[in-house]
Amino acid sequence: MTKGVAIFVSGGGSNMRALVADMVEDHPARPAVVLSNNADAGGIAWARAQGIPTEVVDHRPYGADRPAFEAALNAALAPHAPDIICLAGFMRILTAGFIDGWAGRMLNIHPSLLPKYKGLHTHARVLEAQDAQHGCTVHEVTAALDNGPMLGQAVLKVAPDDTPDSLAARVLTLEHRLYPAVLRRFAAGDRTPVLLHA
Repeated sequence: MTKGVAIFVSGGGSNMRALVADMVEDHPARPAVVLSNNADAGGIAWARAQGIPTEVVDHRPYGADRPAFEAALNAALAPHAPDIICLAGFMRILTAGFIDGWAGRMLNIHPSLLPKYKGLHTHARVLEAQDAQHGCTVHEVTAALDNGPMLGQAVLKVAPDDTPDSLAARVLTLEHRLYPAVLRRFAAGDRTPVLLHA
């Protein structure tokens, strides 16, 4: 049975576009809805142009009341009945109350080789540490930040002349390969990690 996927974005949604581009006829999933906390997100405009249902839930009216914001997220998702959520540049940290309701059904992509460099500024931190390798990880989302079971990693070699910006661009190219490969396997019920190399 084909799984419906909700993709959460806050900006241009380049990973969302890569996921959607892969969800063609032989794929075990389909895009059920693209949701954003930002009405002006480029990813929302792109999804609408493709005929994909969209929802916008602006976090700002809720202030510090994250449970109320997350209740609105679930209400927006309900008509689309997704089976899986893919976070794809969604710039809001979700609470355990929301995450637990989607346990085992929510994926995220992070620009580091987890468990290294959880959180922000991963590319600069890799260079500061003089690491030989860098990359990205797709993992299940748990209440602990960037800490869920690993479902895939893509690895590249750090070049002597790399900057945080050049690394970010190179890793993003890998993200666009890794995330669709993991979702395809995950939606088919296979949680064997995907491993890619640049």
